[in-house]
Amino acid sequence: MTTQLVTSTPGSGAPVALRYALMPVGGLQIVVETVAAMLDHGAGGARARVMAPGEPVPYGAAPVLLADTTLYGAMRLEETLLRWGPLPKPWLVWVAEAPTRPVQDARFLVRALEGRLAGVAKVPYLPVLRAVKGPDEALEYKDVRTAAEKLRRTMEGK
Repeated sequence: MTTQLVTSTPGSGAPVALRYALMPVGGLQIVVETVAAMLDHGAGGARARVMAPGEPVPYGAAPVLLADTTLYGAMRLEETLLRWGPLPKPWLVWVAEAPTRPVQDARFLVRALEGRLAGVAKVPYLPVLRAVKGPDEALEYKDVRTAAEKLRRTMEGK
């Protein structure tokens, strides 16, 4: 993984104010897009976006890993951190995939990996994500907006 300066349009030379570079470590589909929309906070993708596999992290953007609370998700997180390299420590957005707490092995593994992370932000189980067509529709729901506000407060230190 590398970093590079990203410009807003080819040849313009104007840097993008990308704040969060999201990298899913498992297959979370709608959750990934919704978390990106939560962190972007209506900026049209200028504050947060999902990185393509192998795409360099833009200079100045905070890397954000997304994983679900399964043991499989925690193991993918561990594999990613083992290959992380010289980039800044990433944030972990740990998304609940069920309305219960994560299994013990997943909790212990994430706790053991916390030293390699800038921080851990938890997103609760949001059942509405099972019934929406996309992140814009998801953000119409109060529980999703509340989770988004809490996520931004956690990651921005407010």
